[in-house]
Amino acid sequence: MNAVKILETERLFIRQLTIDDANFIFELLNDPSFIRYIGDRNIRSVEDAQAYVLNGPVASYAQNGFGLSLVILRATGESIGMCGLIKRNELEDVDIGYAYLPRYWFKGYAVEAALAMKSYAKETVRLKRLVAIVNPTNTSSIRVLEKIGMKFESMFKRPESVIDLKLFSCDL
Repeated sequence: MNAVKILETERLFIRQLTIDDANFIFELLNDPSFIRYIGDRNIRSVEDAQAYVLNGPVASYAQNGFGLSLVILRATGESIGMCGLIKRNELEDVDIGYAYLPRYWFKGYAVEAALAMKSYAKETVRLKRLVAIVNPTNTSSIRVLEKIGMKFESMFKRPESVIDLKLFSCDL
């Protein structure tokens, strides 16, 4: 399946997810840190991961023109995480979301991809404002949001969430 390129940065290549990425998505969504900070998406097989990609990111590309995208290291071609824009029914504004395998944390990749996605949101999608929701215990993710210029706005409760999340925002 051909993947559509979204962005390139100095160290990263960001493209749309396809069902060919199911093995990576299976690994990422079952990582204990993903489950702890983002939630269990009940992805128990590669087939579940394929359905997740089709019903989530691929459906969002068709409906909204954007969605979560795969983040790849340019130097090695390794898939390291995902970053993208999400339109959630319970949020008025578009949300920036990201997740990376722990072995790629603390190398600046999350900030690099999020800054590029923030510019993409303004210049290509033509958004005026961007939000992010984050588990209040996820201090590393909060630091990423602050580094890309987002500010804490309020606490937010998602319908399916058992905890209150922090809502960050910025004007574009």
